[in-house]
Amino acid sequence: MTTSRRPATDAERRALASGLRLRILRLCLDEPRTNREIAERLGRNPATVLHHVRTLVDTGFLVAGPVRRGTRGSREIPYRATGLSWTLDVDDDRGPDVDAMLEAFLAEVHDVDPQQVRSARLGLRLRADELEEFHRRLQDVLDEYAARPPSPDGEPVSVFLAIHPDAGRA
Repeated sequence: MTTSRRPATDAERRALASGLRLRILRLCLDEPRTNREIAERLGRNPATVLHHVRTLVDTGFLVAGPVRRGTRGSREIPYRATGLSWTLDVDDDRGPDVDAMLEAFLAEVHDVDPQQVRSARLGLRLRADELEEFHRRLQDVLDEYAARPPSPDGEPVSVFLAIHPDAGRA
């Protein structure tokens, strides 16, 4: 069931190399949000956020919706995440930008009650083929859930998963 992925372009890699941009994508996943709304949710300057939004639009990660009138009659453009990031392969010789993913994860977790965070940590000793099977099976579960349409009455949640060698264990 693993989703077919294409290699990310350099521009796409650069766009995903920012924890703030990853957070913007998450905010715009379930509903379109304007630059002002995004800036308010992230506690950032709207001009700074607009730079990141434009980068995400230029690389196809966000799409602009129809212009609408804001509360004061101003023109507002809502942006929605396209889901492109899930279809890209960033696991080449450079690997994914782990710092950006960790930055986004830590900022998002910091914003919620610690009692709402479910986590697990597990140390394993696996052969290369077992590790590949483990990774494939986890990826299949993630792909299955990513392919489901969002539940209208569901709660928005995020998943962060990392598999890494234990440097201190031999």
